[in-house]
Amino acid sequence: MGLLSQLNEEMKTAMRAKDKPRLGVIRMALSSIKLAKIDNQKDMSETEILALITKMIKQRKESVTMFTQGGRDELAAKEQAEITVLEEFLPQALSADEIAQLISAAITQTGAASMADMGKVMAILKPQMQGKADLGQVSGQVRATLNA
Repeated sequence: MGLLSQLNEEMKTAMRAKDKPRLGVIRMALSSIKLAKIDNQKDMSETEILALITKMIKQRKESVTMFTQGGRDELAAKEQAEITVLEEFLPQALSADEIAQLISAAITQTGAASMADMGKVMAILKPQMQGKADLGQVSGQVRATLNA
């Protein structure tokens, strides 16, 4: 089942269960997907939908940090609940060993030898890891590997 159809099914389930908080988060995700579809004037691929959901999660994590620092724990808890719902639609996270193997395979495949080749390595890794790993941390690992 595709991610979009999974979201639609979960929306129906949340409606039947009268789970308003969950329903709101799913509707928000679906509306973001529809907006991006209109903006790009084409259907979104699974990878693009994953990237959009990952971006939504990242935004909410930043909000949790800001609300916590500002002493607004009730708003931080609301954002954290939204993160929990959105994370259900991401694929299984990669382990540290799997990430290391993918990085070394990409470096070998591109023949990367220095930081100048980092873009080539990340271009291979991004589609493989979208939604399965924090790409910011992955780029840090690639940078460390290329500098070593």
